[in-house]
Amino acid sequence: MVKDSYLVGLIGAGIGPSLSPALHEREADRQGLRYVYRLIDMDALGVAPDAVGDLVRAARDLGFDGLNITHPCKQLVIEHLDALAPQAEALGAVNTVVFEGGRAVGHNTDVTGFAASFARGLPDAPLERVLQLGAGGAGAAVAHALLTLGAGHVTVVDALPDRAADLAAALNRHFGVGRAAAAGPDGRMAALLDGADGVVHATPTGMAAHPGVPFAVELLRPGLWVAEVVYRPLETGLLRAARGVGCATLDGGGMAVFQAADAFRLFTGREPDVGRMLLDIAELAGAAGAAGAWS
Repeated sequence: MVKDSYLVGLIGAGIGPSLSPALHEREADRQGLRYVYRLIDMDALGVAPDAVGDLVRAARDLGFDGLNITHPCKQLVIEHLDALAPQAEALGAVNTVVFEGGRAVGHNTDVTGFAASFARGLPDAPLERVLQLGAGGAGAAVAHALLTLGAGHVTVVDALPDRAADLAAALNRHFGVGRAAAAGPDGRMAALLDGADGVVHATPTGMAAHPGVPFAVELLRPGLWVAEVVYRPLETGLLRAARGVGCATLDGGGMAVFQAADAFRLFTGREPDVGRMLLDIAELAGAAGAAGAWS
């Protein structure tokens, strides 16, 4: 049965500035759909991340068609779902939940989203040795995308060393021994960056609710490419510094659009126009920045 009315939402913490509602609703409007996208902000509700299961169940009971899931719940949500798509199961992270016949099915569109954005924005970037900061839900997706794109080796750094080690072990099982390694945030950043072709930042640092930079920007050098997952703001402090020393850069806007397009397809069964959505995020990001929404 083809529907023309949808209710979806986003669960996460500190998501007030999210552009996801506007991205989804604009594309739905162009397709003649009635489409409501609600923010379910755990900070605003005053609940802890482990309440994600209750929120998912409430959304299902209230008739939502699906949900996006973001920091800090992409891994926590899994135990509260009825089934996982193969990619989400391999990753151990979910960013999209579709309600099908009363069941909650988890998907991950971050992998395809980052891969498509990277191929579009840094098509000639060398990938022999990549340093990745962050081993959470977004980090797992990005690392899988990098190795799928042909990265020779990915070193994962995380504030939680066990989480980095677990991700590296999972990557080696999936892609082959020796493709990934873990390193702790123990002051070795200079050496790790010196041996890398590029660095991907996949932690919340730099977001509106988590200002700052993930490492000393004095360690950046020309010839290093820098990719960002954060898209609020599009120009983080890390990207600003990287551009200042001549690094090729990739902001998080492309990943936000491509993962949103894949989620829209899962929610509606309809094909989104990614080109129009890329124009949307440029306009929306500019308007939000002018309004001071990310200050």
